[in-house]
Amino acid sequence: MPIAAVAPAEGAAAVVRLAAQGAAADVHLCNAYTLALADTEPRLHRLLSSATLNFPDGQGVVWANRLVHRDRTLPRARVYGPDLFLDVFRTGQTVGLTHYLLGSTREVLDALTAELTTRFPRARIVGTEAPPFRELTADERAAQAARIAASGAQIVWLGLGTPKQDHEAARLAALHPAVYVAVGAAFDFVSGNKPQAPAWMQRTGLEWLFRLCSEPRRLWRRVLWGHPRFLYAAFRPRTKGEGR
Repeated sequence: MPIAAVAPAEGAAAVVRLAAQGAAADVHLCNAYTLALADTEPRLHRLLSSATLNFPDGQGVVWANRLVHRDRTLPRARVYGPDLFLDVFRTGQTVGLTHYLLGSTREVLDALTAELTTRFPRARIVGTEAPPFRELTADERAAQAARIAASGAQIVWLGLGTPKQDHEAARLAALHPAVYVAVGAAFDFVSGNKPQAPAWMQRTGLEWLFRLCSEPRRLWRRVLWGHPRFLYAAFRPRTKGEGR
């Protein structure tokens, strides 16, 4: 699975550059759960293998990458979704990037828009959309893609949950040129809808514990199944010719 070995600032610069160029790109924030799912779901594995960019969103992904590739000098810090979100909004102001927010609820999107415009008064948010919590029909998908195209958005941020947001990022990138970033829980964190783990827990790789304690019913499988499966996928013996 190709994971971009970049520092956080480099990751944000890459997203801004792709958007300014008018590229059609799907960008994914990969944590242990994302990669565990990809190891068991061939469709998601193919999608991430051919993605424009996969960033190491989880600290465990960074550590595993450094252990597997001990012969290389790799960044120690992850490209954390909420930080990438804010960094791109901040630096994108200088080139006038246009943003579209897709996901969550109307209440969260309203709070998120207010927070972003307060922090980044020159940021250009050209559309927000809270889709229903179900699979869209073919007509609804077509109408959604048309709204995004009509908005003139250069970056579309997707907060739809894993792996739905990853599939949607790839699908939409194939329909209309823009940068589609599957950004995970950034909408909830930046809007203030959910608390973030303290900085020390993020640095030490314990954010999962904070989130599990905050939302045990929703996140138990992500931790109790996803983390062991990720470790198995990352470190299991490889057959001849099989890469990591």
